[in-house]
Amino acid sequence: MHNSENCHENVWILSGTSDGPAIVNKLLKLNYVVFVSVVTYKASKAYTKNPKLHIITGKLKNLSEIINFIKKNKITHVVDATHPFALIISKNLNEACKKIKKPLFTFERKSEIKSFKNFHYISGLKDIKSESLVNKNILLAIGSRLLNQTASYYLSCGANVFTRVIPTHESISQAFGSCIKNSNIAILEPSKDKGNLLEKKLCDYWKIDYILCRDSGSYSQMNWEEIVYGSDMELFLVNRPKLKDKNLDIFFDYDSLINQITKKS
Repeated sequence: MHNSENCHENVWILSGTSDGPAIVNKLLKLNYVVFVSVVTYKASKAYTKNPKLHIITGKLKNLSEIINFIKKNKITHVVDATHPFALIISKNLNEACKKIKKPLFTFERKSEIKSFKNFHYISGLKDIKSESLVNKNILLAIGSRLLNQTASYYLSCGANVFTRVIPTHESISQAFGSCIKNSNIAILEPSKDKGNLLEKKLCDYWKIDYILCRDSGSYSQMNWEEIVYGSDMELFLVNRPKLKDKNLDIFFDYDSLINQITKKS
């Protein structure tokens, strides 16, 4: 059983979503020492300073780098709270923890399948039927990493391609370096004002027919769902990829995750 008065255990959390700070705060209250890995400096600003909190910014390159980090920092528990589509890092974390026998906990936002006539769930980014795309305006809300190749495919199908990317150096560089026309690119943070969604105005201005995004469980996804519901637009949601390891401990709420960590402490 975990002793909150005298804890000498180090938890490493890799977070690519807004869930990271909430999980971290709960662990800090239980007196754990917490290491957090985030990809960008901006993401690191979501965490409140604490003497027991150590923030690491930047991408982990490979399996050996993960193992070295765990050993060097005497990590006792690893939490994978990365983006649901960040398969490479999740696979490497799984392999590393198996190799050095460290408990790995996966936190994931619950996926809620919605049965609306203009919501479609597809397996991959290029799975919208090509014959339905000619002269259609499609907005890609898929992040920037696979933006160019996805846009290239839909342009080859005869669609007019638009995109919304977040205002980070990497996203902007990849968007303007892609095959999408500069005038068809919007730099915009996901709206948090449900009564005045800027994304809705963007869709109206561009006369969007289709929106392509990923089933990540983010509030950005929820915005697209709200915009499309009851409209003439169609939303295509890419299903989450699954790791092949069926023995993973996966949690969908904070309390269940924290309780399991304390049990293994």
